[in-house]
Amino acid sequence: MSSHAPAPLTGVVILDLTQIYNGPYATFLMARAGATVIKVEPPGGEHLRKRHRSSGVCEPFGVLNSNKLSVCLDLKDPDGVQTLLKMVSQADVIVNNFAPGAMDRLGLSNEVIRQANPDIIIACSTGYGTSGRYRNYPAMDLTLQAMSGFMSITGSPETPPLKAGPAVCDFLAGIHLYGAIMTALYERAATGRASEVEVSMLDSAFPTMLSSLGMHKLGDTSCKRTGNRHGGLTMAPYNVYPAADGNVAILAVSEAHWSSLTDVLGKPQWKDDPKFCNKEMRVKNMDLLDESIGELTARIAKQDLFEMLVKARIPSAPVRELDEVIQDQHLHETGMLSWVEHPEYGHVLAHGSPLKFEGHDMPQYQPSKRLGADTEHVLKEMLGLDSDDVERVMSVTRGA
Repeated sequence: MSSHAPAPLTGVVILDLTQIYNGPYATFLMARAGATVIKVEPPGGEHLRKRHRSSGVCEPFGVLNSNKLSVCLDLKDPDGVQTLLKMVSQADVIVNNFAPGAMDRLGLSNEVIRQANPDIIIACSTGYGTSGRYRNYPAMDLTLQAMSGFMSITGSPETPPLKAGPAVCDFLAGIHLYGAIMTALYERAATGRASEVEVSMLDSAFPTMLSSLGMHKLGDTSCKRTGNRHGGLTMAPYNVYPAADGNVAILAVSEAHWSSLTDVLGKPQWKDDPKFCNKEMRVKNMDLLDESIGELTARIAKQDLFEMLVKARIPSAPVRELDEVIQDQHLHETGMLSWVEHPEYGHVLAHGSPLKFEGHDMPQYQPSKRLGADTEHVLKEMLGLDSDDVERVMSVTRGA
C-alpha cells in the first residue's frame, strides 16, 4: 500500500473544448495534477493538431495534450451536441477558449449546460472577455501583445516595438484560467455553489507591466522601451553584459550586491567613486556604468563569470541558447523535461508540470492520443451508450 496520497485532482472530470495554447495549457496542468481530462475535438482535430510539423524536438500539440483522453465529436451535428451534454452530466468542469458567442451558436449556452448539470463549473478564456466593447475583436498572442502595451515596452529606444519571443499572453491566460477553475472548485466544495468563470488574455497580461507603469505618467507618450535595462530605469547595474563567448545578465538590487560586484570585477574603488557610490548616482550615470562593466566582463567566459557571480551571491545568469536549455541537467533532474518516444512524433521533449505536490502519487507522462482514440471508450464506459448509438455518433465524425 502506497504511503502517498492520490494526486490532488484525482476524480475530477474536465471536459476540454480548448485549442492552441491558452486553454490547453490550463487543462494540461489539471491533467498532470491527476484530473481526468477529456479533450473534445471536431472532425479533423483542433488547429494546433493540424499544423504542419516543423523541424525541431518538441511538438507543441503533443506537449500540451499529454495525459488527456481524446474524443472526436461534431458539435455542428445535433447528435454531437446531445452526446456532449450527456458528457456534461458526468463532468465537474467544462472549459473552452472559443470566441464569445461560439458556444451559444452551437446550442451549448451556459443555460443549456447548466440544465444538463446544475453542479458543473463553466469556464472560458477569451482575448478580451465576454463583455465590453472589445469582446468581438480577433485575439491571438501577437495581437494581445500589441493591445496590452507589451510591444511598446519591448526592445530598445532605437528599435520599433517588438513582440516578446515566447507566447506570453497565451500562457499567462492559461495560468490564470487554471487558477480561476481551481478557485471555483474550492468554492463548490465549500459552499455547493457552481460558478461560471472567465479569464481574458488582456486582463492576464496587464499586471506584468507594473515596473513600467510605476514610472508612467498619464499623457506621457515618450518611448518606454528600455532594452535589457530595468523597465522603470530605477536600478543599475541591471543589464545584459558581454562575455568572451556570449552574454551574462547581471543586476545589483541592493548595495550589498553592488559591493560584491565591485570585488568580483576587481574594482573595489568603485564603492567610493562619486559617480557610482549609491543607487541614485549609478542610475544617473547608467551609460558610463554599463560601458565600464562591459569592458571587464567581455574578457571572461560566460560560465566562468557566472560561477564567480553566483559564489558572491550576485543575481546573474548566462544568456543561454535553446540547445543549452533543453539539455539542462537541472530541468531533467527535477522532472520538468524528459526525452520520450512519442508514438506519432518520435523522439521528443516532454514537459512536466511546474506545479509540484509532495507526498502524492502524481501521474506519469502519457503521450497525447491520436484524434478520437478514446471516443468509443468514453461513450460506452462513461455514458453507457449502446453500440448502435456509439456507431451513429462516430459515423458522423468519420464522414465529416
